[in-house]
Amino acid sequence: MINHCYKLLVVDIDGTLLGKDGNILPEDREALARACDLGIKVSLSTGRAAQACLSLISQLALDSYHTFFEGALVSNPADNKEVYVQPLSQAVVKQAVEFAHLHNIDLELYSATHYFAERETWSTDAHRQFFDIKPTMVDFTKLWERERIIKGGLVATSPQEAAKARNFHLQFKASLHFSWVRTPAYPGVDFINVVAPGVSKAKALEALASHLGIPLTEVIAIGDGTNDIPLLALAGLGIAMGNAPAEVKAAADYITLDVEHGGIAAAIDKFLL
Repeated sequence: MINHCYKLLVVDIDGTLLGKDGNILPEDREALARACDLGIKVSLSTGRAAQACLSLISQLALDSYHTFFEGALVSNPADNKEVYVQPLSQAVVKQAVEFAHLHNIDLELYSATHYFAERETWSTDAHRQFFDIKPTMVDFTKLWERERIIKGGLVATSPQEAAKARNFHLQFKASLHFSWVRTPAYPGVDFINVVAPGVSKAKALEALASHLGIPLTEVIAIGDGTNDIPLLALAGLGIAMGNAPAEVKAAADYITLDVEHGGIAAAIDKFLL
């Protein structure tokens, strides 16, 4: 039985749940388990693909819905049931693929269940090693006719790749939504999420909370990135990690410890247990 006012806990992954070594701290794991035991629903909210979260979901024994692709998909990976999805338009995917081919840009594409790449890159190896997700190698020509593409991705590991990403952004900033994300495990690498206009973790939370019948005032959200700002602002209680940038902290109701010192556990102990 829940004896407090919060019923849903939404947690970002990279920089919030996972630090430099890519593992969940024991104290965070234990605190999340105690929250679940109280009947609180724990839901992940991330720019990652669902496949890249399966190990974490299993480790934490979470059986509900989660937000993937920066808010473009809310689903339960156990049965692939979707609560909300905002795919990219076929026309825009076609334009993006053609532009990437013309300018030698390594664009990546994602459906709800697959990660597509056209060749082996640093990113495809990182996806295997760090995100535990295997790429499906395929020619992108007319892929948009065969697959429902939900997210595109660019990865910048060098100034040259960063310049290409900026060029891509300039070309499509009016027709796509971009967010730059970093993970503590790869501090010098930019992961650029490319989703449909209007997509955000906040809109995904609205859909999830409505589906679960939980008022937004009874939601706690914890995050560290600028892409978490709308999420923290919408939740009844928005908590920024101690390692978050100043603008994220400014949008939060409370600032907890950093990711390397059990920030999630500290927040749960203060507000839920």
